[in-house]
Amino acid sequence: MRENNNTEFKREFVDDIKKTVVAFANSDGGTLYIGINDDGTVNQISDTDACMLKVTNTIRDSVKPDVSMFCQVSTVDVDGKPVVRVEVQRGTARPYYIAGKGIRPEGVYVRQGASNAPATETAILNMIRETAGDNYEEARSLNQQLTFSEAEKYFAEKSIPLGEQQKRTLKLIGEDKTYTNLALLLSDQCVHTIKFAVFDGTSKTTFKDRKEFSGSLLKQLEDAYSYIDMFNHTHADFDGLNRIDRRDYPVEAIREALLNAVVHREYSFSSSTLISIFDDRIEFVTIGGLVKGVTENDILLGVSVLRNRNLADVFYRLRLIEAYGIGMPKIQDCYADCEVKPAIEISDNAFKITLPNINSYKSSVKKNNLTEREKFVMSLFDSNEFVTRAMVQKLTGCSQTTAITTLKNMVNKNLLAKSGNGAGTKYLKA
Repeated sequence: MRENNNTEFKREFVDDIKKTVVAFANSDGGTLYIGINDDGTVNQISDTDACMLKVTNTIRDSVKPDVSMFCQVSTVDVDGKPVVRVEVQRGTARPYYIAGKGIRPEGVYVRQGASNAPATETAILNMIRETAGDNYEEARSLNQQLTFSEAEKYFAEKSIPLGEQQKRTLKLIGEDKTYTNLALLLSDQCVHTIKFAVFDGTSKTTFKDRKEFSGSLLKQLEDAYSYIDMFNHTHADFDGLNRIDRRDYPVEAIREALLNAVVHREYSFSSSTLISIFDDRIEFVTIGGLVKGVTENDILLGVSVLRNRNLADVFYRLRLIEAYGIGMPKIQDCYADCEVKPAIEISDNAFKITLPNINSYKSSVKKNNLTEREKFVMSLFDSNEFVTRAMVQKLTGCSQTTAITTLKNMVNKNLLAKSGNGAGTKYLKA
């Protein structure tokens, strides 16, 4: 008998047998003999029952997930002497790892020749994909040291418990009793982020600000929404004596675009969700194109094929989303009465929603429709809080009647707001 890829000898029981069990279960299986020297000679075990008990306890307590169903411990006679034999099959919940070490190279072993070697991170990820398929959410998280302070706070605000049983129901904990990638997304240790870039003007030439939000996706959502809201200014229009306040972006449209970027992104990619804020628009870029078989027209009609169904279920339970597939129709409805509309761009690996700034568009239309005299009047606000008929008449060299007509037309175009009467009449920028 010799040690090889599927056979290992131990002179006596040692705690290190757990590495061999893990390596066999992660590779092609194998047999461990306790009571045989490295050279193949037998070293008789005095109490095989006690040895077998130690082995079974070690397998049960030191290897995660539970691999005991793939292990058979027995005694056999070799050269007329009893030894303990541990037969390990290739497991179905790979990667198996040493409890306390986690799903990291120092905790995951594979068989290489007659030795146990730490698995590379690539090998670990491949094992996860082999056993979990392409479902990122349900695959085991590489990080099993997760905390949920932000998620627990968010759930508590919604009067929804988040105990061990709820974590299993929501699939934060898998059937093997380990944390899933969904748990990672909601945990304080979430590795995915939302990045912001704020630009001066309408092109990516000059940065005004940059920001990156991390932590639980629930916290990222709150932080990201609050940050966008800082740039969602309110402008006033006047309908006669009535003042009408209108925000740059419909609040519901921002909410839906942000939720779409978080719920539907492809988390198996490490890139961040990108949100760019310009003077005239906000762009939400989500990593991961459309789910196979879904077209842009399907999205606009409200057809929804979820990439992250479990994450969507959590958001549904938290009442962040009302139903699947209504996000894009909601965004379109927000702009139903506007001349400018949201736009969608789709590539193989990215999805972009652009929300136009309603007030910026209206202002642009107004500027493009101004007469030369009206443009001059608007330029006066660069150094004045208000203008009067006398100022317009003097600075443009026009008649009193022309000045009055110009200012009246600009009020009708909602460019100016009239304040006061008679000689004290002032015109403010609308």
